[in-house]
Amino acid sequence: MTFVNVGTLGAAPGQRDELVAHLTARSDELADAGCLSYEVGVNDEHPDTVYVAEIWTSAAAHRDSLQLPGVQASIAAARPLLSGEMGGFRFDVVGSPLRD
Repeated sequence: MTFVNVGTLGAAPGQRDELVAHLTARSDELADAGCLSYEVGVNDEHPDTVYVAEIWTSAAAHRDSLQLPGVQASIAAARPLLSGEMGGFRFDVVGSPLRD
């Protein structure tokens, strides 16, 4: 069952663009782990917030990806860019009007 993780990451003041650059760096490791989509966005009404929407082949694939060495290194490198404010939600996809 496809799994979706949507979240917000609070960027440290003045670090949003660097955080976005870090999050959008090419990662074949994520695709190999089962990530179908990883979209990063911003909204100028919330200048210290970065939005991330991930679609995975399964919740297990997402969970397992967090143990990969490259993902662990990426998380560690991003920590100094974060304010500590985070939010979001997760869900299992049950259907779509775009496919049978």
